[in-house]
Amino acid sequence: MIDLLIDARRKDLGGFEVGRVLPYAGRRMVGPFIFLDQMGPAEFAPGADAINVRPHPHIGLSTLTYLFEGEIMHRDSLGVTQAIRPGEVNWMTAGKGIVHSERTDPLKKSQGGPMHGMQAWIALPDDKEETEPDFQHHGEESLPTYQNGGLFARLVAGSAYGETARVQGASPLFYVHWEMAEGTTAAPPPGRGDGGYSERSVFVARGAVEVDGQTVRTGQLAVLKPEAQPTITALEPSTVMLLGGEPVGERLIWWNFVASSQARIDQAKADWKAGRMKLPTDDQLEFIPLPEEPPASRPPPPTDPV
Repeated sequence: MIDLLIDARRKDLGGFEVGRVLPYAGRRMVGPFIFLDQMGPAEFAPGADAINVRPHPHIGLSTLTYLFEGEIMHRDSLGVTQAIRPGEVNWMTAGKGIVHSERTDPLKKSQGGPMHGMQAWIALPDDKEETEPDFQHHGEESLPTYQNGGLFARLVAGSAYGETARVQGASPLFYVHWEMAEGTTAAPPPGRGDGGYSERSVFVARGAVEVDGQTVRTGQLAVLKPEAQPTITALEPSTVMLLGGEPVGERLIWWNFVASSQARIDQAKADWKAGRMKLPTDDQLEFIPLPEEPPASRPPPPTDPV
């Protein structure tokens, strides 16, 4: 039932640790999902420097931020300032270019507290790569939910289980949050053989589940076989994210840029380095510079997204 099992790699983003799941050497994308980070879980002491991601650019993708605990303040070059809290969605479409920052509000920073959530990047299809940038915030009450016995489910984005979320991508996808009590059994959206999605995966953010006899633990992403229709059973109280959809074609990813051509990546590099991309309206005092590129005779530097 499982085609590949990916372990999140721990990465320090300047005092805050994430588990990076996608892209992975053996699997760059699942459907249109080209990037997946688990933020935390972490507990910040009062006054500690929590989320503090300076302004940085994106092209060719949509970002989706979803929290289990905590709060993040988003600011972007469209002039949007928007806090996101648990159960809500910040959906930002970069298209031809956007700049944003993600920080902890000073009041929240003074109080301290937990932080746990997910950030995904969804690659745009060819005809949408250069779309106008956009930002949408969706409150908890606007997302379809289901509860039965030990299962709570929320459709975060796309379409699944006969429901369609207000958060819609530019290509077919699904993104679902499950909270499972120990012993609860449920099934992912159907696969290709059942008229469903071509690519699907199961990420365990907390706890452990069994996928038709194989254990998937915290920080692991199980990529399902295209025609598999497994049952998923919680071995303990678990938080699970289901994600996938239809492929959009091969994509290049360099730093925070996603594109179908190297020429477009190079143009974005030049634009950011030359200051041709507007900074967030309410966050213009600093930014993340373009990563240095060494001479061709040396290995390339890491260009992980921020």
